[in-house]
Amino acid sequence: MDFNDSLRRALKTGSVILGPNSTEKCINDGRARMIILAGNCAEDFKSKISANKKLFIHTFEGSSAALGRACGKPFAVSTLAIINPGESDILSFNKGMTGLK
Repeated sequence: MDFNDSLRRALKTGSVILGPNSTEKCINDGRARMIILAGNCAEDFKSKISANKKLFIHTFEGSSAALGRACGKPFAVSTLAIINPGESDILSFNKGMTGLK
């Protein structure tokens, strides 16, 4: 199971929201099933979403530029929300995990 492959498949076949503002709105609407944060995501955003203990949060090992590349985007991505994984197994990366890693 490769995280980057699972992420790309979720982006291609599922429903994924990019960016902190859209991610926060998705969380507030109760639609987010998984949150992915870049390793260098702003601390204030991390603190804000970590208060929600029901969220599955995964911290990507690389920077926002690396997360953008992993998403196949030509720009930095500091955070994203998985609403529907589509044909991806990305939600299995969070089995039994909650909170920030």
